[in-house]
Amino acid sequence: MGKVRVLLADDHAVVRSGIRHALQDLPDLEIVSEVGDGPSLVTALEESRPDLLVIDVTMPDFEPVTTIRQIRARYPAMKVLVVSAYDDDAYVQGLLGVGVNGYHLKDQPLSDLKLAVQRVLAGERWISSTLISKLLSYAEFCAPSSGLTDRQREILRLLLLGYDNQSLARETGLSVKTIENHLTRIYRQLNVQSRLEAVHYVTEHPEVLNSPGPATAAILPELLPQNRFTTLLVDDNARYRSQLRRMVSRVYPQATIYEAENTNEAVRLVEQMLPQLVLVDVILGDEDGIRCVRRIKTLQPQSRVILISAYPDREFRRLGMEAGAAAFVDKKDLDAATMRQMIDDVLA
Repeated sequence: MGKVRVLLADDHAVVRSGIRHALQDLPDLEIVSEVGDGPSLVTALEESRPDLLVIDVTMPDFEPVTTIRQIRARYPAMKVLVVSAYDDDAYVQGLLGVGVNGYHLKDQPLSDLKLAVQRVLAGERWISSTLISKLLSYAEFCAPSSGLTDRQREILRLLLLGYDNQSLARETGLSVKTIENHLTRIYRQLNVQSRLEAVHYVTEHPEVLNSPGPATAAILPELLPQNRFTTLLVDDNARYRSQLRRMVSRVYPQATIYEAENTNEAVRLVEQMLPQLVLVDVILGDEDGIRCVRRIKTLQPQSRVILISAYPDREFRRLGMEAGAAAFVDKKDLDAATMRQMIDDVLA
C-alpha cells in the first residue's frame, strides 16, 4: 500500500515548515505539495490528488465555506483537516457544516496535531478539545433561538428524509391540515418560502434540529457529516418524482433529496446544492433531458448523472452517454436494488 499523500495549504511558510516537520515523524505519510493561496490550492489539488488536505482557510484569495464545500464535492474521498488560529463559534460552525473532517487550533501542541491527522485518516472526526465546550454551548444557544417546538423539529427531520405531507401525517399521527399548519409556522420561523428552502436551510444550519439541554452532546456529531449524500431528481411527472424520492429514502434514509421538473430548475439547484447523484428523465415535457444532462455536467462535472427513460431507445442511450451521463436506465428496471447500487457507486 502506498504512502498517504498530503497537501499543506497555509500562507505562512514558517507555519508550513512547522507542520511539515511535525508530520514527518508519522510513517507512511508523504507531503506532496505546499501552497499559500486559493488559486494555487485549486491547481495543486488537481495535479497532486492528495489523500489529505491540511489547510488554514484564511489564505489570500480563498473564500472558506463556499470553496471548502466545492472541494468536498469535487474530491469526496479526500480528508480535510483545518488548522487555524480562529476559534470563533460561527466560523468553526460554518466549516464543520460543509463537511471538514477535523478542526485543529494552532495554539495546541504539535503532538496533538499528529494525533489529529492520525484520527482523521482513520475515518474519525477531530475537534480540538478547547473547542468542544464552546460548540456545545453554541448548539444549546442556537436550538431554542430558532423558536421551533419539538414537534416542528421532528417534522423538519422527516422533511430531510423526503416525507411528503401525507407521509408526515401518517408518521406523526397528525392530520394533513395540522401538518400544513406546522409547515407554515416552520417556514415563518426559518424565514423561508418553501419545503425545498427549508430543507436547504437545515442542511446548512443543522443546529436548528438540536433540542436544548444535555441531549445536545449526543447530537453534536451530526454537525460533522462524514458521508453526506445529496441527490437531485429531474422529471416533469410529480408522481414519479415522489416514487423516486421514496425509493431513495428507503435505500439511504440520511440522503438529502431535491426535485426539479425542468432544466432551468435543475440547473439552479445544481449550482446551489452540488448534488452527488442526479437522475434525469430523457423527456422533460417539451424539453430534451439530454441537453439538461449536458448543462449539468458543464456546471458540475463531478456529479454522477443517470439518464432514465420509459423508452429505452439506443439513440437516446448513445446521445446521453456523449452528453456525460454515467448510465442509461430503463424506468421499469429502476428498483431499490438498482438505486442502492447507484448510491453505493457514488459513495465508494
